[in-house]
Amino acid sequence: MITLWHFLAVAAALFGIGLIGFLTRRNLITMFLCAEMMLQGVAINFVAFARFHGNLHGQVFVLFLVAVAACEAAIALALFLNLYRRRRSLDSADWQELRELGVPPAIDTEPLEEAPQEPLPTLTPAGARPEPVAEGTARV
Repeated sequence: MITLWHFLAVAAALFGIGLIGFLTRRNLITMFLCAEMMLQGVAINFVAFARFHGNLHGQVFVLFLVAVAACEAAIALALFLNLYRRRRSLDSADWQELRELGVPPAIDTEPLEEAPQEPLPTLTPAGARPEPVAEGTARV
């Protein structure tokens, strides 16, 4: 039989993997996914304790938590697109100019190599627009 401790172990494993991933990665998308993994570990805890106590308070809280996670995903996507358009990188060190006044910048011990600056791909033109044909005449 599955007990409360089984749920808590899975939730702790999810939270731990997410925390390690968040602290060790520099790519913003990977950091965001690790934060979502930690959030899901918390959601499993809420559901497990709600089941253990025999009420629905945990499930209701998880519904709000999922709604907040969806809003967070939309805002994170907008931030990622904005950073990529400005810096052509998703490295978290590119946000250094947003720190508070008086806080020294974080210096990387192993900076990343510079990525080659390639122009973004563009769509090829579809061709010339067709000449308008007057009514009653056939196009040849």
